[in-house]
Amino acid sequence: MNKTVLITGASRGIGLALAKQFIDKGFTVIGTSRTGVLPNSTTNKLIAQKLNLPERQSRVELAKWLTEKDIKIDILINNAGIGPDLGADKPEEESYKNTFEVNTTGTVFFTELILPHIKKEGKVINISSKMGSIESCGTTDSVAYRMSKAALNMYTKILTNRPRDTQEVAAIHPGWVRTTISESTSKNAPLSAEQSARGIIDFVMGDFKTGTFWNVEAKEEIGW
Repeated sequence: MNKTVLITGASRGIGLALAKQFIDKGFTVIGTSRTGVLPNSTTNKLIAQKLNLPERQSRVELAKWLTEKDIKIDILINNAGIGPDLGADKPEEESYKNTFEVNTTGTVFFTELILPHIKKEGKVINISSKMGSIESCGTTDSVAYRMSKAALNMYTKILTNRPRDTQEVAAIHPGWVRTTISESTSKNAPLSAEQSARGIIDFVMGDFKTGTFWNVEAKEEIGW
């Protein structure tokens, strides 16, 4: 197998777990982080690249690098995301702005730059959240995070509607995973990053219908 996956936010949590498991499956992994540094690896299958999603020049430089290296991607996984207002009752302007700059604006415009580098039969996977489901929203907390993921879901649907050869597009709720995105999550979430990554990879490598919003934890579709 000689396939390449690009994973944003691969320095820790779900992104790092995904990188390790894709490597185990024979993939070459291009993993991004804000510093351009990833945890030590003894394999040449892991290529670290710097990406700060809110910064346009950072996005452009990574796309330029792909062009210069003539790299074609089989799978793009937009995993990088933040949630500074998780659990907060009301939105706060600065964290709201930062959340959208990473989770939505940065991710959307990075994807637009990367699409020409994805193979015709490739896949685009947006790591979203069921908290971004308008249909199932029944609480008032985490306004910026929920809205940013709802916007990412809409972008997923828009990509699905584009006549882009045979590329498949999906949004994924990775489950409630023990990561550092919030204090409650790091302490109380039932899934490890490794468990979530296995579920994500099972879905991505399967024969899914493009335009699906998938719940890894429940193994079922989520209403948009």
